[in-house]
Amino acid sequence: MASTHALASGMGGMRTAGDLVARMQMTRGLRLPQAKQYVADKLGCSVADLSDTVAMHDIRRDLGLGRIQVQDLAYADWPGAMEAKFHIADVLDIPINSVERFKARAGLE
Repeated sequence: MASTHALASGMGGMRTAGDLVARMQMTRGLRLPQAKQYVADKLGCSVADLSDTVAMHDIRRDLGLGRIQVQDLAYADWPGAMEAKFHIADVLDIPINSVERFKARAGLE
């Protein structure tokens, strides 16, 4: 079940950089090529690496950007969803509403 769910819900999203590119398109109004280049620059990789699941596995792990948890790939030291959002906001230099609300309610601002 876990593998099927990961395949259906992932499809290049969290496993690669589709979620990061889409976030840049929405928050900064960038066109697809510009959004890909922006994310690649921020992650320190090539645009081609954004669609490489192996490369993005390592990049997302190293930067703490989160991954879809599958039973055989889940590790306790990987960041959870909220922690990953904090890291994404820092790496991409963008505000994320849930992160800003969390900071305000937790008194972290």
